[in-house]
Amino acid sequence: MKITWYGTASLLIENEESRVLIDPFLPLKGAKNHPSLLDYQKEDSILITHGHIDHLGSVPKILLHSDATVYCSAVPAATLEKKNADSDQIVIIRPGDVLHFGDIKAIVLPGKHVRFDGRLIRHTLCSPRIFRYFPNFLSLLFHHRTFTEGDETLTYLIESGGRKILVLGSLALDESADYPKYADMLILPYQGTSDLVSAACSIIDRIEPRSVLLDHFDDAFPPVSRQIDTKPLRKALKERYPDLPVVKPTAGKAVTLL
Repeated sequence: MKITWYGTASLLIENEESRVLIDPFLPLKGAKNHPSLLDYQKEDSILITHGHIDHLGSVPKILLHSDATVYCSAVPAATLEKKNADSDQIVIIRPGDVLHFGDIKAIVLPGKHVRFDGRLIRHTLCSPRIFRYFPNFLSLLFHHRTFTEGDETLTYLIESGGRKILVLGSLALDESADYPKYADMLILPYQGTSDLVSAACSIIDRIEPRSVLLDHFDDAFPPVSRQIDTKPLRKALKERYPDLPVVKPTAGKAVTLL
């Protein structure tokens, strides 16, 4: 399988015969990575982990230029319908469902969204970047109530050719869920709390993956997002799991899972 990261939590997972797109997002002005609508509209199957704007906000526009089918939980499905998306292009899914995209299988698991702690919120709201990216800030405030998560974050276990990729939608796990251990790759969103290293390490301790690919570490929707320095995590993991490969991908460049 190949994994292409486009920025934020946007991922394309493919093999020689099948493809599935996850959380496609067109970043806001000021972002470093700028995938185009063309990168997304050619895909037939779209998985959504949850309904926040940086995971769902570009999907109505993509559907206007695409016949893709979107698979998501009830809350983001309702958001898409409010945005006049064609209901025939939306399939509501739940934990326990098993989806097939050619020879790629996606098992739907429960997830959990990371908690935005007070320190992170204060740091964001007091930053001078608010004024630099004020139009973005106003837009994000305006859309905040529409693009809600609603306690419906999903996790996906992607399987093909004997390989397993566990895709998290946020930097947290459902405490009561039974997640598979030893996935060939864990895709880990690395943003959303002031204690990133501890949050990431606790997930890796529980999942025990054979490799880790980071996403969501980029400044895709300033001033609310920021560019995350991943070196402290890589250092911590090297001490804790010296043989664990940790990949920080380059946007638009495929990573091959052998």
